[in-house]
Amino acid sequence: MDWKIELIHVPVSDVDRAKAFYVDKLGFNADHDFQVSDEMRFVQLTPPGSACSIAIGTGLGGTMQPGQQDSIQVVIPDADAVLADLRAKGVDAEGVDEQPWGRFVSVTDPDGNRWTLQEIQRAE
Repeated sequence: MDWKIELIHVPVSDVDRAKAFYVDKLGFNADHDFQVSDEMRFVQLTPPGSACSIAIGTGLGGTMQPGQQDSIQVVIPDADAVLADLRAKGVDAEGVDEQPWGRFVSVTDPDGNRWTLQEIQRAE
């Protein structure tokens, strides 16, 4: 039986600002944006090539406050190229951090949610 992680909640304070950052700056696909009720808005965004999406919105529940998500790690093919692309788009990205197990770039969204982007080092 397969278990697949398909959606991770990222708490944000301003849904429109966060959506613009993820779509316009990071290149995520805007899959859904539904105003379910006056209290609930559900926005689903997917990184390019990913099988897992993120959810931002209002009234989605959870206990994390905006800016507290700091545990999402994304695998990327080339840390140098991703860092250059992000900086060209005006994103304040950090990197490339060289480690024996990978090369890392980090970025935070407008609320301070931190993402780690990892180029995996392949065994030779």
